[in-house]
Amino acid sequence: MDGVSIGFRAGEVHALVGKNGAGKSTLVRVLAGATRPTRGEVYVNGQAVALRSPNHAHQLGIATVYQDLSLVPEFTVAENILLGRMPKHWAGLAVDWHEGRRLARALLARLNIDLDVRKKVSELGVAAQQLVEIAKAMAWDPAALILDEPTSALAQEETDKLFGAVRHLAGEGVAVVYISHRLQELPAIADRVSVLRDGVLVGAAKAAEATPRWLGEMMFGAAAQPRRPQLPRPGDKPVLEVAGLCREHGFHDVCLTLYEGEILGIAGMVGSGRTELLRAIAGADGFDAGNVAVEGRRVAKPTPPRMKGLGVGLAPEDRQSQGLVRVLSTSDNVCMASLDRIARFGMVWPGLQRAFVAPLVRRLGIAVADIRARVSALSGGNQQKVVIAKWLNARPRIMLFDEPTRGIDVQAKEQIFQIMWDLSRDGVSSVFVSSELEELLEVCHRIVVLRNGTVAGEVVPDEVSAKRLLQLCMEETPARPEEAPNR
Repeated sequence: MDGVSIGFRAGEVHALVGKNGAGKSTLVRVLAGATRPTRGEVYVNGQAVALRSPNHAHQLGIATVYQDLSLVPEFTVAENILLGRMPKHWAGLAVDWHEGRRLARALLARLNIDLDVRKKVSELGVAAQQLVEIAKAMAWDPAALILDEPTSALAQEETDKLFGAVRHLAGEGVAVVYISHRLQELPAIADRVSVLRDGVLVGAAKAAEATPRWLGEMMFGAAAQPRRPQLPRPGDKPVLEVAGLCREHGFHDVCLTLYEGEILGIAGMVGSGRTELLRAIAGADGFDAGNVAVEGRRVAKPTPPRMKGLGVGLAPEDRQSQGLVRVLSTSDNVCMASLDRIARFGMVWPGLQRAFVAPLVRRLGIAVADIRARVSALSGGNQQKVVIAKWLNARPRIMLFDEPTRGIDVQAKEQIFQIMWDLSRDGVSSVFVSSELEELLEVCHRIVVLRNGTVAGEVVPDEVSAKRLLQLCMEETPARPEEAPNR
């Protein structure tokens, strides 16, 4: 951050937005007492304070709910809400369970939340868990509540319930700091909107005045659009066809075609159905209606093994839990999707494995001291390259990339882009999902826009700006004809 001056008022929901790397997380950590600023001051109720720790922030009335929930799954709702502060009796020798449940019920009632306080958190859905996390934060009776991406994993109905609780808190005089990538939510929940860009506060407005055009100008500025290198034109042969694909609470009537050697981008706001669509195509999740065809062959019920056999690989959004086996070595992970190529008589031979892995490690520039060491020891960027290497060993014809550059540095991002371009030159097709619109414009031949689970338009990167692409992701109007040319 650089010279950020911002205020959050009692009884107001103040949205804080900006693209990845804008400084939102840093500001949250400072306000939560987890990071100390290099210079500048924080004021609480007009008094300058030096926040020493998250506990100190709690004592001053600042509570934070992070995107990654901090609940204990096997504890009950009441135990989580009052974690570490359950009331006791008999001179403090025993927990007063009855009083604890009463306090938890009273707090939930205050937030208009209807939950069974005796139920284990592991038995709740994600939305209910998010509400428990908020109730847990409110047990400190804070004056300010910071919510970091609270709706990132919620469907619309669940989001509405959360909004009801947030508005109730604001009505009680709590200052709510609301951070979200779902810009379409802002009119429904926020009173004010502030935008960070490259660590600087670049604009603030009432939520009613924060139009898609204004948000695009604030978030992206006048930065020049990066350009991809000269790539061969995609072939005319369709390699992947999706027709009328539907899934409840995910996407509806999605139709798209991917051509040989093409890099097809999918743009959309968080919650637009991008990840759900890719997982359905890869067979990781089912769908309710529609068809998927690979190289003209209809796949009746896609499953991961069946799609892998047809040459389709998925680099999932959550590489830690879905893309890697973290307790295994880099070498084992690289070979995970192609064990049949290094196995003899049902056993993996180390000599074959080393010869199999080493060329890919060099080709992708995976920085690893020992390929036999656990993959969890690698940086985020190198872990992502291991996920990609795993699929390259399986010789795919189609790669599905879901947020492959999330959480990695600039150099690693460029290396990931280069991998996609090299695959394109080799005739391998890719579908690329990213929340970073500039990345899609830099990398792709063509971009499909998803909005509320449906295809809202199609654009060519050379004919559209990041600002305009953001508007298409948010607006209720289709892409103009010149921005969605037919092939």
